[in-house]
Amino acid sequence: MVQKAVLYCRVSTTKQTQATSLARQEEELRQFANQQGLVVEAVFEDQFSGYEVDRDGLLMLLDFVKEHNIPYVLVQDETRLGRGNARVAVLHLIQKLQAQVLCMNDAGPLQMNDMDTMLLEILAIVEEYQRKIHNAKIKRGMKRAVEQGYRPQDNLRNRGNLEGKPRIEVPIDEIVRLRDAGLTFQEITTTLNGLGYDVSKATVNRRYLSYAEEQNNIKQ
Repeated sequence: MVQKAVLYCRVSTTKQTQATSLARQEEELRQFANQQGLVVEAVFEDQFSGYEVDRDGLLMLLDFVKEHNIPYVLVQDETRLGRGNARVAVLHLIQKLQAQVLCMNDAGPLQMNDMDTMLLEILAIVEEYQRKIHNAKIKRGMKRAVEQGYRPQDNLRNRGNLEGKPRIEVPIDEIVRLRDAGLTFQEITTTLNGLGYDVSKATVNRRYLSYAEEQNNIKQ
């Protein structure tokens, strides 16, 4: 069975000379993917500092990996994912998606030092306990509310109460228009929130990515 992969390329500035580096990274990663027997499903790139995690390409990559169950993320070297704490954070997010990072410089799986491995293990443990505590709080709060007469089923449409809160649709046309105008996904999210749309940046990223895929399929 052929395995799927995505490529991630990054440079730290928007200088014209860096565009050549992005193209070279993609070319080399495609060759690397071929050597590993992987099919490239998508390529994501950023021209942004590795010390930041609010990168459009990175966020779109994470959404794509999650939605399409991509098992491998290919990078030229570990610094392409990020630098400092940002690098560890990105590795943690990719691990949560049950994907593996393959590094061209390591000719295979990314080789992490003992400190990185320990930090990732600690993050996973802390996050697990945070999730348990969060779920426990929700359970206790819901139990208390029900005891006081709250009926959650009354807030669902088509379940006896037609006045339940409807799902707010995300205006993809507006997302595309704002994106074409040069706004970041965070700026688009803030704009939509101001217009009354209760959406997160992850949702905006996901809807835009789905739209881009649909348009690409139409062109093909």
